Amino acid sequence: MQPRSTEPCGAQRLTASLSPLSTPTETELPAPYGLWMEIASSLPQLIASRQLRSLWQMPQLSAGDLSGREELHLAHLVLSFLTMGYLWQEGEEGAVKVLPRNLAVPFWEVSQRLGLPPILSHADFVLANWKRKTPGRPLEIENLDPIISLPGGESLRGFILVTLLVEKAAVPGIKVLRSRKPAGARVRALPRCCHLSAQPLTVYDLISLLDYVDPAVFYSVIRIFLSGWRDNPAMPHGLVYQGVSEEPLAYSGGSAAQSSVLHAFDELLGIRHSAESSESNAPLAAFLHRMRDYMPPPHRAFVEEIQRAPSLRQHVLSSGNGKLCAAFNQCVSALTDFRTHHIAIVTKYITTAAAKAKAGRGEPADGAGPPPGKPPSLLEAKGTGGSHIFRFLKSVRDTTREGMISA
Repeated sequence: MQPRSTEPCGAQRLTASLSPLSTPTETELPAPYGLWMEIASSLPQLIASRQLRSLWQMPQLSAGDLSGREELHLAHLVLSFLTMGYLWQEGEEGAVKVLPRNLAVPFWEVSQRLGLPPILSHADFVLANWKRKTPGRPLEIENLDPIISLPGGESLRGFILVTLLVEKAAVPGIKVLRSRKPAGARVRALPRCCHLSAQPLTVYDLISLLDYVDPAVFYSVIRIFLSGWRDNPAMPHGLVYQGVSEEPLAYSGGSAAQSSVLHAFDELLGIRHSAESSESNAPLAAFLHRMRDYMPPPHRAFVEEIQRAPSLRQHVLSSGNGKLCAAFNQCVSALTDFRTHHIAIVTKYITTAAAKAKAGRGEPADGAGPPPGKPPSLLEAKGTGGSHIFRFLKSVRDTTREGMISA
């Protein structure tokens, strides 16, 4: 049961919607939605004091008075954060099975209008969830704050904003991809693309996640709120959206696998995380394809447009030009290095943090808020999107490396 989109997805919308550089112009919802904003602004405190589930007393509002892409995306952001807080307030052992209609119905309505699933996605958590502290000043971590927060204090802020800046670093490369050029022209732009492909990794090096995010806080406090209700042993039957469906619905949680820029670079370089390349890749291919359903429709349309374009890899191969092959391989190598770096981060923030939590040595820092229930255990080997985390990440990294052109 997927939401339908009434928003146009043509090329004219791509310029504004693909980039996190276009500052969100809305940070407050209009009347009569002030109550949603009021609750959302107090989420960390309401969750820490176990009061958020009194939301069932909230009046049910129609989403009909919301207008424009900015208002709708802000409403989706707010309702998704309220939903995750409501669901996971007590941790993985205390998850509810029903989302009350005063939250479920407007969340579904907004999702229908945007063409997004009714759950917190990467597009909500990162791309739509930032504001400048001082307008006009640069997009730097010191001048940014999330619009909506969850428990986790400064670590939650750092996790959102470092991820945003990694996405921002990919924007120049996306601008190159966005131009409707034939394969030959794209080949001539390869050296610049290679440089731009490496930029997200450079950001990881310059803005260390460890400088801003405590692994113990991420594992014990933050991570549960990104978890969905598909392929999740803590919620094996999904979630009932009261007033929307009598049967439980299953959606994956927010995941870097939903990043439009990574899918775009994969399609440009002809990286095939597909069942055709290996029988063992079939689950990986299906998962990645499904993650595109969690992108805003213009992003999804852009990735599919690159997929339909003449093959850049085939053009390089048929050219017989050694310099072009070397430039192409440099791009693939940069993407492989990025994914190797991601595996190291996940090891530190999940595997190592989980071991410390079990040993009682992973206490969250002051100001992060209390963990919601016991340290998570059911999701230890799974990503927030529901994949088997290390098998997934290593397979993606390995199939990326296989995209290199042999000499």
